[in-house]
Amino acid sequence: QLQLVESGGGSVQPGGSLRLSCAASGFNLHHYTLGWFRQAPGKEREGVSCISGINNRSTIYADNVKGRFASSRDNAKNTVALQMNSLRPEDTAVYYCAALRVGVCKNQYVNYWGQGTQVTVSS
Repeated sequence: QLQLVESGGGSVQPGGSLRLSCAASGFNLHHYTLGWFRQAPGKEREGVSCISGINNRSTIYADNVKGRFASSRDNAKNTVALQMNSLRPEDTAVYYCAALRVGVCKNQYVNYWGQGTQVTVSS
């Protein structure tokens, strides 16, 4: 059974950091683009970052997280991570790990979703 399981969410004060991790099981991540998406209350789910399975190149897609978020993957361990620094209240959302067979970091191209993990940034 193909499965993505996120961990590392929680509550943090503005300016703080969190590291999200996603563990894959049931398939080899090497053939997939891996992504992090997020959905804030009342908003559409948006792509935050995707990492190519071909060259491990990471691309940050959400303008308001550039310079603060970084993603990485470890194909040997079948994991992908999202390091989030200088967190802001507007980063509050459910964060989802995703696997895509194509390298287009958009919702409609996601083949597998994790269950999501809540990130809350509040003072």
